[in-house]
Amino acid sequence: MTNTSKNVAIIGIGKMGLPMSLLVAKAGFAVTAFDQSAARINEARTQGISTAASPAEAVSGKAAVVTSLPDDVALRGALLGSAGLIAAMAPGAVLIETSTVSVEASTEVAAGAQARGIAYLRAPVSGNASIVHTGALTCFVSGPKDAFENAKPLFGAFTRAQTYLGPAEEARYAKLSVNLMIAVSAAMMAESLALARKGGIAWQDILNVLHDSAVASPMVKYKTAPLRTRDFESTFSCKQMAKDLDLILGAGHAVGVPLQLAAQVRETYGSLVAQGDGDTDFIATVKHLERLSGLGEPKL
Repeated sequence: MTNTSKNVAIIGIGKMGLPMSLLVAKAGFAVTAFDQSAARINEARTQGISTAASPAEAVSGKAAVVTSLPDDVALRGALLGSAGLIAAMAPGAVLIETSTVSVEASTEVAAGAQARGIAYLRAPVSGNASIVHTGALTCFVSGPKDAFENAKPLFGAFTRAQTYLGPAEEARYAKLSVNLMIAVSAAMMAESLALARKGGIAWQDILNVLHDSAVASPMVKYKTAPLRTRDFESTFSCKQMAKDLDLILGAGHAVGVPLQLAAQVRETYGSLVAQGDGDTDFIATVKHLERLSGLGEPKL
């Protein structure tokens, strides 16, 4: 990439965006960051990241803009309209949007970017805040193929692998499809563990069984470790999973796919949020099933 194309703005420097910014800077890019939170701006500065006084200042003259935002409302608010990022970006720049958002909101961004002559890459990342600093995130990408090819060095700075899927909203559907599998897997683990405990199997023994079984997906193996010590500190919260399931169900309704398991699991996460577990890790489905089953804390 040329020196000019190494000038990057990163908008949204929370749990995901800040470590991504640090990786991009470490890879030799000139990073300018912005966030609505003054505390996050200060944290970025303490870690050596240049910051801007406004989103428009951050993106002005930048060849690439990376956004990491929490939801549809934040996406529309940050990117669209006369005061949005797209209006402030230079025609010919590339917008790399890494959030988990709806297909509908993403389509609105696509229209705005096209009108401005900006290459819009939908690039939702897969992974969580506990691994982002290692560069182990992956991402799904859709949008203009030539823009993706040109941006590969930038993608390589904060993800270990990228899967290009097509010219439009394919990456959004991919991310929602993966998160659907994760949510349903967490519900299945909860039921399996509760059934095993009711059958008299010790906690560590059933975790060993699941970890070494034919259904031991990477997610199952990843979650058996914190479950051994009953650690429910959030890497991705129940609130966040409920939000994603709303997006998943909306996408299914829009294209005519009945997502019956997704609907049921969404109610599980709604119950967890109502019971005060909204900020705990999404594997708190385990606690939910234990409550329903009359089970207390297991012997560790």
